[in-house]
Amino acid sequence: MSRLRARCPDCRTLTAVAIGPEYQCHSCGREFGAGLVRVPRAWGEGGEAMAAAAWLELPYPEAGVVEADSLAEQTLMFAAELPDRPLVLGGCCCAHLGAIERFAAGDETLAVVWIDAHGDLNTLASSPSGNAWGMPLRMLLDDGSIEATNVALVGARNLDPGEVEFIASSGLHTDDGAVERALAGTDAVYVALDADSVEPGELGVFMPEPDGLVLSELEELLRSIAARSRVAGAGLSGLVAEPANEPKLARLCAALDL
Repeated sequence: MSRLRARCPDCRTLTAVAIGPEYQCHSCGREFGAGLVRVPRAWGEGGEAMAAAAWLELPYPEAGVVEADSLAEQTLMFAAELPDRPLVLGGCCCAHLGAIERFAAGDETLAVVWIDAHGDLNTLASSPSGNAWGMPLRMLLDDGSIEATNVALVGARNLDPGEVEFIASSGLHTDDGAVERALAGTDAVYVALDADSVEPGELGVFMPEPDGLVLSELEELLRSIAARSRVAGAGLSGLVAEPANEPKLARLCAALDL
């Protein structure tokens, strides 16, 4: 039964429809593993380049565009518009909030794998910049949407002192085996991928940090996550609108079995 129309990336008609967590274009017949939700906003100063990256072309049917005047409104809009299996394209990492909150409110126990060069664990009191994009993972933990023991933070290497202290006391998983420990006892996983987790030059990103993952390592990590758990959804953030990003992002999404 068709429930949600979306624009097919192949034939460009508005006939790709949700048939559960999958999509099928009723015009050209192609099937897809996720619906693309664009979030063209970055919640902080000077993030326009990240916002523009939400319009990158990816080979998934466009199921929606979430544009709001506040972060709270943006998060709430996901509850009404999110497809069953979303691929969220930001914007900044705040784009993940609505999707994770919606999945976490369901009957299944959700794990989150947050792949990022930064912790995104600041509060308004601890943030050096005051930019909300440095806080979304902490927001989710502090409001009880997710449990720290079900979260893996992967690739973080530029942490503020408050974030280091929080990690040490929270039970959030880092280091070797973090993903396996976070997934244990959960039913599904949301993967939040900030592109600055990769080595500079591997992708065009907003805030490059040295000593990151090479693309093949990240691809293998995503493949291993999909092999261990059902991927409820995923999100891409921290990018800039370079066309060279598009085939690389498609590879990463395919590794998640999307």
